[in-house]
Amino acid sequence: MTSEAATDSRPSDAKDVLIRPMAKQDWPAVREIFTAGIESGHATFEAAAPEWDHFDATRLTDHRLVAEREGRILGWAAVSRVSSRAAYSGVVEHSIYVAGEARGLGIGKCLLRALIASTEAGGLWTIQASVFPENEASLRLHAAEGFVVVGHRSRIARMPYGPLAGQWRDTVLIERRSSAL
Repeated sequence: MTSEAATDSRPSDAKDVLIRPMAKQDWPAVREIFTAGIESGHATFEAAAPEWDHFDATRLTDHRLVAEREGRILGWAAVSRVSSRAAYSGVVEHSIYVAGEARGLGIGKCLLRALIASTEAGGLWTIQASVFPENEASLRLHAAEGFVVVGHRSRIARMPYGPLAGQWRDTVLIERRSSAL
């Protein structure tokens, strides 16, 4: 899968980016980007990126993507099931991470659009995420792609690491319903 046509509104820096399925050999670069996001303190409650086997077992294979330019991974996206119950079989939680040097170049938009297309083609009807309210860039990106705020969770969990260790954090619950189903 390639990024969208040159007629879209992405910054020119993202036009030569290839969006493709994530492969096991991408894991070192994906993990590095994941770790940098964790260290920012505004991406996740996770204290460390998992090992490949855990990541592989918990993310749906058909909806794991990387953004690549000239052989370098600049970002990734993946989804996990929110429940094993059949009624929620079309509902997933997603993550998108972009390398620090690639932020603001449209990489996140490319990944999110490709992820939406992938999940809709796969029959999934809802993509959701919990975002820290301080992550304004992520909230703006998601709103531009049709995600809506469905709730605010106050003091939902404590940060397990870093300078914010032990502090309660809020999250904004966002979701996007498929228009294809």
